[in-house]
Amino acid sequence: MTKIVMTLLVRDNADLLQDNIEFHRLQGVDYFIITDNGSRDETCDIAQIYVAQGLAELWKEPEDTYDQARWVTRMARTAYLDHAADWVINNDADEFWTTHGGRLRDRLAEVPASAEAIYVERHNFPPVADGGEDYLTSMIYRETRSLNAVGAPLPGKLMHRGRPDICVAMGNHDAHIAGAPLRRFILEGIDIHHFPVRTYADFETKIVTGGRALQRNTTLPEGAAITWRRLYEQWQAGALPAWYAAQQLTPEKIERGLTEGNLTVSTLVRDALRSPQ
Repeated sequence: MTKIVMTLLVRDNADLLQDNIEFHRLQGVDYFIITDNGSRDETCDIAQIYVAQGLAELWKEPEDTYDQARWVTRMARTAYLDHAADWVINNDADEFWTTHGGRLRDRLAEVPASAEAIYVERHNFPPVADGGEDYLTSMIYRETRSLNAVGAPLPGKLMHRGRPDICVAMGNHDAHIAGAPLRRFILEGIDIHHFPVRTYADFETKIVTGGRALQRNTTLPEGAAITWRRLYEQWQAGALPAWYAAQQLTPEKIERGLTEGNLTVSTLVRDALRSPQ
């Protein structure tokens, strides 16, 4: 049987981690390798629940430099070497790999043997003004075309076949073997529902801790993690609250977005997690 292992690099993701793991278990993910990079909330306590069930392992990475590519590569290789993963998904806690009908596991049967990776697009779900604390209840509006914080198209992500020599690029947007890119395949009807901006308090914490960690990393090129760096600059300038407010969907923005086709409604993640099983 095909074995799917998901890696997760987390930091102060207590509001997301359980939802993320439970959703991807429903999609057919067998096992989770989690690296915690200095969380101060209940993230590790949540991870330990799944460790106790034999569904996950938890690593602690105290180095506060956001050396993502190195840490994720380490997890991705372990997924194959220690767990015989056929497929590895290198994920973030705010990303939910969705299928429009069926499970992700079932769709993998459609991938040709020649494909080394599956490329999946991401779509943002913006925060909703006065939406409350439960992001899945209010954030149901999916952008049909998403941009990152510097206005460029939001890049997708890869899931790849298990390999002992895989190298995962910064951001999990690409991977290679000895410098050679992987042969990609695209599965129709699969995308990543992305919830990067929820409450302002969580968002500010994410940008400040990540931005400071990136400044401590002396090995990354200046262009790496450019959106995080730009948002950290906004925070330093006192402009992050205004940036956040501009992202929020008001009733007028929602109506216009749905009418013009820039937004669609998707409750796939909410229904899977909040509906009675």
